[in-house]
Amino acid sequence: MNFEKKSISGLCVITPRVFDDPRGYFFESYSKKSFIEAGITDDFVQSNQSLSQKGVLRGLHFQTPPHAQSKLVRVIQGSVLDVAVDVRKNSLTYGQHFSIVLSAENKKMFYVPIGFAHGFLTLEDHTIFSYKCGNYYNKVSEQGILWNDTTLNIDWGIIDPILSEKDMVNSTFNDFDSPFIY
Repeated sequence: MNFEKKSISGLCVITPRVFDDPRGYFFESYSKKSFIEAGITDDFVQSNQSLSQKGVLRGLHFQTPPHAQSKLVRVIQGSVLDVAVDVRKNSLTYGQHFSIVLSAENKKMFYVPIGFAHGFLTLEDHTIFSYKCGNYYNKVSEQGILWNDTTLNIDWGIIDPILSEKDMVNSTFNDFDSPFIY
């Protein structure tokens, strides 16, 4: 596996070593030992999967402490534009975001540590998105930031995505008081 640290501290894109042959392919999608050697020591305790049609936008989500979650995300089928926003007060990159296309074809994974809001836009019908979480889901601690907040200025490449009711009413970045400290 190749672990590529990004310009926003803590974010990491992981590219697995893929073995192709006439039968198909094989790759190791997770190895605790490899992740620890790369400095990612999270204990992933929950695994989730979603199916979405093209144009569905889920996010920007996070859980507040003590239930904050890190995530290791990847796409099993289809593709997404995946986005992480730094919401750690005192971080030099506070309010900045990083985006990457994750797909079944490129097989890349994206590590999003605690202190980031996370979301994705599906780019194809029947996209299956999978992610491991470093903490259990806790409804009371779940929060979000508005996907199209003008302060964040994220180029999702879409004007009118398909959203859940809760994602339509998330707070703006300027109205958000982050509980995360860098």
